[in-house]
Amino acid sequence: MDDRFLQWKKQCMSKIDLSKKGSVDEDISDVVAFINDSENYFTTSSCSGRITLIDGVSEVQKKDCNWLFVTHQKCQSADVVSPYFTLSPYNGRAVGDAALSFLQVASLARAGGDASFRFEPFVLHVQCRRLEDAQLLHSVAVNSGFRNSGMTVGKKGKIITAVRSTHCLEVPLTHEGQQLVSGDYVSFLVEVANQKMEENFRRMRRFYDCLQSAMCAEQCHSPKVTDAKAEKSVYKRRRRQAQEPEDVCDSHKDDTSSEEDGALESGLHLLL
Repeated sequence: MDDRFLQWKKQCMSKIDLSKKGSVDEDISDVVAFINDSENYFTTSSCSGRITLIDGVSEVQKKDCNWLFVTHQKCQSADVVSPYFTLSPYNGRAVGDAALSFLQVASLARAGGDASFRFEPFVLHVQCRRLEDAQLLHSVAVNSGFRNSGMTVGKKGKIITAVRSTHCLEVPLTHEGQQLVSGDYVSFLVEVANQKMEENFRRMRRFYDCLQSAMCAEQCHSPKVTDAKAEKSVYKRRRRQAQEPEDVCDSHKDDTSSEEDGALESGLHLLL
């Protein structure tokens, strides 16, 4: 199992990042690096949390959606509405933020279908060496506020822990290109999403701190022999001792704590 885990980890770490961004989000780079540096874990996917405006929302065909706006930080309503310069039909002059109330419909009209405003919290998928490692990670995640976390075991023995939260947000803004809500409501949604993003950051920091403490305690209280050469050396030494003559073995009887060896020694003295 250890050999397969190391092979899986090597393959995953050597793959090209196929996400839209192409790299790990800056706000979780430390926790991802910390997990990947551990011999018992490696990350398979991650996102620090994001606020998005997506056109053509479909869970089945998410790759075909049109991403109108994406950020991994807090944002402003103007960012979501995405005001752009156009010609006003009233005066023929280029206008911008000053005519935002007029341009809101035009901006969301870039969505030709059903556009939704979303907040998606931090998510992390980690492959674990053993079930005990997955249980430790799952416990840390739940205690840090990510109560939608879970574990799965695949047919090939892959153990995956998913760190997930439930404080999501998804609201439709247009239908077939027609805006359904007012600009004030968009501003309200942005405020709610920003509050959720702040809570998301707090949970991420708590998760990182708790994970460091838990893994440090695990290493201190459960030392493990992981060097294959050391294990092989111990096996050879035991095998060599078993093949030594009886007089040599008898000279080391006092150094052993085996009850069976003690009983055998007592029997020999009785016979003598």
